[in-house]
Amino acid sequence: MAASLGTLVFYSAFDDFGTWKQALQAQLPQLQVVDAGAIERPEDVHYAMAWKPPAGFFRQMPKLRLIVNLGAGVDALVGRSDLPAGIPITRITDPQMSRMMAGYVLFAVLRHARDIPHFEQAQRRGEWAYRHPRSPGEISVAVLGLGQLGATAAHEVQRQGFRTLGWSRSPRQIEGVACFSGMETLDTVLGQADIVVLMLPLTPQTQNLFDRARLQRMRPGAAFVNVARGALVDQAALTALLQSGHIGSATLDVFAREPLPADDALWGMPNVLITPHLASVAIPSSSARQIAANILRVAAGEPPDHRIDPARGY
Repeated sequence: MAASLGTLVFYSAFDDFGTWKQALQAQLPQLQVVDAGAIERPEDVHYAMAWKPPAGFFRQMPKLRLIVNLGAGVDALVGRSDLPAGIPITRITDPQMSRMMAGYVLFAVLRHARDIPHFEQAQRRGEWAYRHPRSPGEISVAVLGLGQLGATAAHEVQRQGFRTLGWSRSPRQIEGVACFSGMETLDTVLGQADIVVLMLPLTPQTQNLFDRARLQRMRPGAAFVNVARGALVDQAALTALLQSGHIGSATLDVFAREPLPADDALWGMPNVLITPHLASVAIPSSSARQIAANILRVAAGEPPDHRIDPARGY
């Protein structure tokens, strides 16, 4: 009989424990998987898999060897006061998540490129409001953030024939994408785009990066897509610029407060599409393979893959 790998504690208010337990134990039958609400001896926990755990969650876990962030963005984990020093934090980099995100971004880009919001509004008025389609080559799309998810999305956008720009903090190369890097080039990229897609990680450097002044550097009438984090954007400024028409339309999957309050002005705006933070989610059946491999590496005294740097925030 295989030796026990120890205990993994699971915490998420958004994900189904039973599904994740089944997926993980299909990969590692010798791993004990316990929901955080049922853990009796936190001092015996070796691994934690969590999404936005409460304050102090990790403090009673002296034997902790690995923290798995249940998603791609790790902003909810870094900067906490209860993280044990030196314990590696990994994020999920499942190709299925990249494909799911790229599909959402492609949907949003095509919807704006084909002026679908215009036709949706015309339909509500009972109006046959013809607008001649533009060629994809005439439309510039800027993907801001070229990590695994952003790079995949940019690749898919350029495959549709759009003039695709990419921006990241450090230099990247993606075939068919004009890549820019460094803060000094961000406003130039923004000013060239008909559709802006926000895919940056949330870090102290990127928080509120898209304030009113920066959003005003977008082309008048351009579309804005945010699938990253709401805190990257001054939401009040975004709302005002959508109301004035400086930003023509928006597809928003993330917000400063989630759920978005029922009285928020964005809900009633005909040029805004709102979805409830679902552009890409971790899929247990495929993500469990990567998580299991990392648990085996750590159990063998090896460093895990896909480790994040808390100082950088990704």
